[in-house]
Amino acid sequence: MTISITFKLYASLTDYLPPDAQRSNQMPMQVAPDATIADIVAPFNMPPKLVHLVLINGVFIPPEQRATKTLVDGDVLAIWPPIAGG
Repeated sequence: MTISITFKLYASLTDYLPPDAQRSNQMPMQVAPDATIADIVAPFNMPPKLVHLVLINGVFIPPEQRATKTLVDGDVLAIWPPIAGG
């Protein structure tokens, strides 16, 4: 059994998505119901320092919860890299 989520990457992280998903910066995914944020992110091989701002349905998930936090059907997992401002 799997659940359906939407995986979104922003800014320079879109390069880690499959080519057909890079333009929209998102892709639907089927994941195991017990998959954590860390499990979902791992196959994309993003440097950990670039996985900066992590949101589920717009709610910030602190780094210490990402190895244990699971998602439910219909969730949107969005990740931003660190953004430099001026």
